[in-house]
Amino acid sequence: MSIQIIIEKCTGCTLCVKACPFDAIRIMDKKAQIDLNKCTLCGACVPACKFKAILLEKTPAKCELPNIKDYKGIWVFIEQKNGKVQSVSYELLGKAQELARKLNCQVSGVLIGNNMEDQLDELIWHGADNIYLVEAPEIANFQDEPYTNILVELVKKYKPEILLCGATAIGRSLISRVAINIKAGLTADCTGLDIDPEKKILLQTRPAFGGNIMATIISPNYRPQMATVRHKVFQPMAPDKHRKGKIIKESFNNSVYFSRTKLLDIVEEIESLVNIAEADIIVSGGRGIGCPENFKLLEEFAHVLGAAVGASRAAVDSGWMPYSHQVGQTGRTVSPKIYFACGISGQIQHLVGMQSSKIIIAINKDPDAPIFKVATYGIVGDLFQVIPALTRKFKEALKK
Repeated sequence: MSIQIIIEKCTGCTLCVKACPFDAIRIMDKKAQIDLNKCTLCGACVPACKFKAILLEKTPAKCELPNIKDYKGIWVFIEQKNGKVQSVSYELLGKAQELARKLNCQVSGVLIGNNMEDQLDELIWHGADNIYLVEAPEIANFQDEPYTNILVELVKKYKPEILLCGATAIGRSLISRVAINIKAGLTADCTGLDIDPEKKILLQTRPAFGGNIMATIISPNYRPQMATVRHKVFQPMAPDKHRKGKIIKESFNNSVYFSRTKLLDIVEEIESLVNIAEADIIVSGGRGIGCPENFKLLEEFAHVLGAAVGASRAAVDSGWMPYSHQVGQTGRTVSPKIYFACGISGQIQHLVGMQSSKIIIAINKDPDAPIFKVATYGIVGDLFQVIPALTRKFKEALKK
């Protein structure tokens, strides 16, 4: 787009000055002048000029579609902190292998850091056929700019068909920048990934409209197809120590590693709370708990089982439990061995955060509650009678 003043038509009436919301127009020598450093080409001045002295030209944007036949393979960004690969990367490698079988392609991991060689075998055992390894002291820890530059350069060079990343603080910060740079689409916080059997494109499923529906999103014309997935949504594949993989080492000049910010220190957070994302057993309460005091019943039950206490969004929004305990779309995604849903109706916002649990035990007095559709076992009854009874029975059983 471009904008200009037609001097012959301008009368210096100042109507355009008053219409400009960005203070980008001044009257000089009885003629309007536009400060292009301030002008955003919003067009507010055009209809304000009664003399048609302002010309705003719009040039249609040209989008060049990539040759998608040039793109092949599935990539997983391998997230690491302080030199340790994060578990979400193993989960994505496992899912990538499942997708790769439908596309008849290989799975590659992209690992950026320094002195990471001791992590390579584990990644291969968990599903990586190739590992693109970029190492340098300047990139030992994650920083937005250099990691983005590196991943963009690798994508341009090797052209992966699909690029997956964890929906973590690091992943969300990184992958959106990459998508913008390579002009690709990005579906965030996916809860399901599959391959269209006919078109062989990635089906990316995620909650939409506040979690009220599940939307499947496709990117048929651009590559790579990009998606982020939350921790604990997928299960890692069992490690196979007989697997072999190829290590592809890449290096770049200092301009690629440059960052306008400087990492001063990394301070580990010390929590007294149980991390519900890593717990093997979780006892969660919802609106049916009734009040914050009643969570003591769940806490006592959890203590007997050695479990963590979770909560639905309704319970957190009511101030009954802190946000760190929230399970669901806007909280934590969990995948424990056993998940107790107490007084939780089972709305989709909650289900997307816990439906991959190995065993789900629902306790609710409403026999038609949606939670029973995903539950392994369901108890229809008053949780204020059921929970104390279970607590007593488990105490007796565990003493033996």
